[in-house]
Amino acid sequence: MTHATSEVSKRALTVEKATAIELFWQSVQQASFNTKDNITIAYAANFTRPDKPYIVIVPGRSESYLKYQELAFDLDNQGYDSVIIDHRGQGLSTRLTANRLQGYVEEFDHYAQDLQQLLNQVLPTQYPQHQQGAFMLAHSMGGAIALRYLQLYPNQIKALSLTSPMIAIKSDDIPKWLAKSLLNIGSRLNTWLSETPWYFFGQSDNNHNPFAENRLMHSPERFQRFRALYQQQPELKLGGVTFHWLAQAINTTDKLFLDLAKLSLPIQVLQAGDERIVDNAAQNQFCQQLNALNKNSCLDGKAITFPGAYHELLFEVDQYRDIAIDRTLSWFSQHQ
Repeated sequence: MTHATSEVSKRALTVEKATAIELFWQSVQQASFNTKDNITIAYAANFTRPDKPYIVIVPGRSESYLKYQELAFDLDNQGYDSVIIDHRGQGLSTRLTANRLQGYVEEFDHYAQDLQQLLNQVLPTQYPQHQQGAFMLAHSMGGAIALRYLQLYPNQIKALSLTSPMIAIKSDDIPKWLAKSLLNIGSRLNTWLSETPWYFFGQSDNNHNPFAENRLMHSPERFQRFRALYQQQPELKLGGVTFHWLAQAINTTDKLFLDLAKLSLPIQVLQAGDERIVDNAAQNQFCQQLNALNKNSCLDGKAITFPGAYHELLFEVDQYRDIAIDRTLSWFSQHQ
């Protein structure tokens, strides 16, 4: 387990740091590419070190690369270039339904296909001098996407660090069979009665709680920072998930276990101790089974747990966030 410390953070989000991040971000390339099915995928790249491996950041659901400016800044200060993708259906990438606020994807593996195109076609064309391969840092839904990418495609990823990966979605004690039944019924009714995707029960255009009610992070500074970002650029907003997205997500988490043997690179899992979004028990099961097949992953068959931390370890208070970043960079340095 990893415990919080009381030391003053070396990466505290001060006013001076916020100013430095804004200056740094002016040099970051913000661009896009088109997929075969005519979806525009946005991404941001900070590439200045062609002689070193870079870090691929794979965000979670509803996030934009703009939310990760502080992380890209911190990685740059540690000597790492980075690239961040906006998944289809969110951020600055093409939205996929008439209601742009709906969380929707036709097939979950499309996320991995977009990542493959970015890493194996777009970046080699834009930055041909970068030949050193890459590390990958993926959060939440991005964790499921990263794992599917690694299961589906040959790649040059040297090592993967997962923060709060969506191995399974937290179901609040609803049995998996019942959740699947509800999804199947809802999806069929949606298909029969409407050409427009329906939100899953309890989901809506609104996907934002006040800080006091949020269970994503304990940091008021980082919470306010990303909330201000979505207020300044409302086109970034995304609401809840549809029946179809949730069915695709559950189907994909099953595939993660079915294709576990294809994950041969070093993988570590960083787990939030006070998790409210994804299923820690599924993460533990994943680590146990993966370590049995690949001793370089999930050392001792366990995730690295941060007691008391909420879901977004990379946006948490410094006492958690610093350790999560240090653990990630230490993991990468072991697998150069």
